[in-house]
Amino acid sequence: MGVASVAEAVTMSTSGSHTTGLRGQDLDSSSDNTMSHVVSSSFSVSLSETTDGGVGIASSFMLANESTSGLQTAGLTLTFTDGSKLDVLTAGNAAASHDVSVPGGAGDASITVTTTNKTQTGLDFFGEATGIGVEWHSAADFMADGLKVGASLSVDDGVAAVDSVALESSFGVGATYVTSAGDTALTIGLGYADSDWKDSSTAPSANSNGYHVGFSAVTGDLTVAAGYASGDDVVKTPDVEIADNTVTKVGVKYVTGDITLSVGYTAAEATDSTTFGTAGSTTDSQDITDAGISYAVASGVTANIGWKSVDSSDEGVSETSGGTSWYIGANMAF
Repeated sequence: MGVASVAEAVTMSTSGSHTTGLRGQDLDSSSDNTMSHVVSSSFSVSLSETTDGGVGIASSFMLANESTSGLQTAGLTLTFTDGSKLDVLTAGNAAASHDVSVPGGAGDASITVTTTNKTQTGLDFFGEATGIGVEWHSAADFMADGLKVGASLSVDDGVAAVDSVALESSFGVGATYVTSAGDTALTIGLGYADSDWKDSSTAPSANSNGYHVGFSAVTGDLTVAAGYASGDDVVKTPDVEIADNTVTKVGVKYVTGDITLSVGYTAAEATDSTTFGTAGSTTDSQDITDAGISYAVASGVTANIGWKSVDSSDEGVSETSGGTSWYIGANMAF
């Protein structure tokens, strides 16, 4: 005869979103304009609990993530009594955690350039990590008021590089500093990351690394931000080594009541090569201009209008995969 014991459940919360809208495209490669219905949805579950010693333990998993490359799962996040955190497994890269958000468009206006144009257009294009890794986040006001720092490390997960390169190890560091100048709130972010890649399970064949720096200034309802990144990258399927990739982003956002107006510009260029260790000799580039209007219709419901223009150059030659795109739709989040 025995008595069954049931452990208390952890705290659970759910979140997600659903986006639906209409996208139009006017490509340089075609005389016809196209329109398509765009829809994406996500639903995730977050789990958390706190030990008797005050250490928080959290994780999450995604039940659905349509119109993306697949479901995302998280490792564990430990939150300590001093306010610092440690992400364990699938932790990410600390450089990417500290890039500054630069305003741009709204919704899902989109242009896909030719696959041979390998220019990277994000500020964190070099911040890879394997699933076997950790990332440490300091508490706020680390060694100075307004300063937060982070560091990450990932190691070889044992995936063989047979027909393709595979990430072997990586590390990253980053910092964010928040201060004020009169009526302006100023945020400065910077990061550095380095990754080793192996080829055919033998030895590192290439290396990706880079740095980014950026700032965001908020004065009342106006936000002005800019960022710059420079480095080398490795892109898989097919394997391409990208050298001397630079990205410059600037953007402005203004909020008036329930309406948010935003505009942004990105200039990026790089050389690429399918032969690792051999630098490319010609340049790929992308110049991107985007703008958007967002209107808060109700709690959790946002209407978006977006516009994007892309000028693309592949191997030093202007090509026709660029063009313009517009979007109108709504996002519902919970």
